[in-house]
Amino acid sequence: MEKLDEKKTTDTIIAEITDYVLNKEITSEEAFTTAHYVLLDTLGCGILALDYPECTKLLGPVVPGTVVPHGTRVPGTSHVLDPVQGAFNIGAMIRWLDYNDTWLAAEWGHPSDNLGGILAVADYLSQERIAKGQDPVTVHEVLEMMIKAHEIQGILALENSLNRVGLDHVLYVKIATTAVVTKMLGGGKEEINNALSNAWIDNSSLRTYRHAPNTGSRKSWAAGDATSRAVRLAMMAVKGEMGYETALTAPGWGFQDVLFNKQALTLSQPFASYVMENVLFKVSYPAEFHAQTAAEAAVQLHDEVKHRLDDIDQITITTHESAIRIIDKKGPLHNPADRDHCIQYITAIGLVKGTITAEHYEDETALEPIIDVLRDKMVVQEDKTYTTDYLDPNKRSIANAVQVRFKDGSVTENVECEYPLGHRFRREEAIPQIIDKYAANLATHYPEKKRKQIEAITNDYQTVTKMNVNEFMELYLN
Repeated sequence: MEKLDEKKTTDTIIAEITDYVLNKEITSEEAFTTAHYVLLDTLGCGILALDYPECTKLLGPVVPGTVVPHGTRVPGTSHVLDPVQGAFNIGAMIRWLDYNDTWLAAEWGHPSDNLGGILAVADYLSQERIAKGQDPVTVHEVLEMMIKAHEIQGILALENSLNRVGLDHVLYVKIATTAVVTKMLGGGKEEINNALSNAWIDNSSLRTYRHAPNTGSRKSWAAGDATSRAVRLAMMAVKGEMGYETALTAPGWGFQDVLFNKQALTLSQPFASYVMENVLFKVSYPAEFHAQTAAEAAVQLHDEVKHRLDDIDQITITTHESAIRIIDKKGPLHNPADRDHCIQYITAIGLVKGTITAEHYEDETALEPIIDVLRDKMVVQEDKTYTTDYLDPNKRSIANAVQVRFKDGSVTENVECEYPLGHRFRREEAIPQIIDKYAANLATHYPEKKRKQIEAITNDYQTVTKMNVNEFMELYLN
């Protein structure tokens, strides 16, 4: 039996995350400039989501009519909320359309989901500090916390696969947000350790809602839920709530033994700014990222096949193992969430429409008979090289190829796309399109004069990074 006075050592991974958040100076200019584009892209995705009632019905305070003094403002709305609910609102908005950045490894996810908690707390803190005559949080500090949250989530994901034990990747959002937000709130080593231990003990949701036959809209608010829970745990920790030193490693009762098949969580490289520098932008299409290159290939084939859709005999999609495990779906697709996680559906839309938009996942398009006709003619197969290169830290490719065979025996080129637009290897090509995407998303919600004002300020790195967060948030208010 353990002695009551026996001193337990904090789990190594918890201690290393805490040390990184508190003590690591981020010096990478590339990381900061990339974080700036991530900030704009993520907010733009959130603004676009306000066009969708299924998203907006979840926004606002828990109790209608509640307004919180110095509360978090939710971009594009009139809501003023406590930072926990504010984090849920912002987190749900930015994830709703599956259009913000992506990280692919043994575990995948969307590191910009952490912005829900970071931005909510930054706005709340800024207003609180101003009321006390103190300096508010700057956008530069938000970018630094984004870099660190990206890093924590992404490095954990490199070799620690939650999906293989049935858990959802948003656990890593909760861990990353918890760490950086506790620091933002003034927490030190003890407080961050305590908050992180509680975040691990919380565990994660199951992946049930991401897979047939249960794919549903929870996948669009799961990260908002995770980042808001992180804010709650951080606020408790800075008030002195205790932690649990061996939350991960306790024999029989720790996370590893209970939920990770008794495997040890590992960190394959030190925390720095690698993830932000290598993060993947969704530039072209709102589609699950493992299918982004299939979408590009299908769109390339559109002109060749658009007048011969009825003559198609077979469509071959060559892909990597993770895509087969996650988004290879046959049979009925029940809702937009189901469709944007189906490589066959995405490929069919690209071939038929020559582009892919969020509207293409709605019932009106899905009911077009040609879509399911083409899906039934698709064969999905693995290329082992694609799978290897997907996991290669120097490549991190997301390769797909699409080829169409017609009934007369003729075939199209096998269109292969190894790196999607938005990959680090294509970053220079992608940046102008990221800015265009941001402008187009803002235009769905703001009048032209307001949109131009927001863009003029936020597109300029030197200007926006010096801004106070409360003033930055005011730009996006209705």
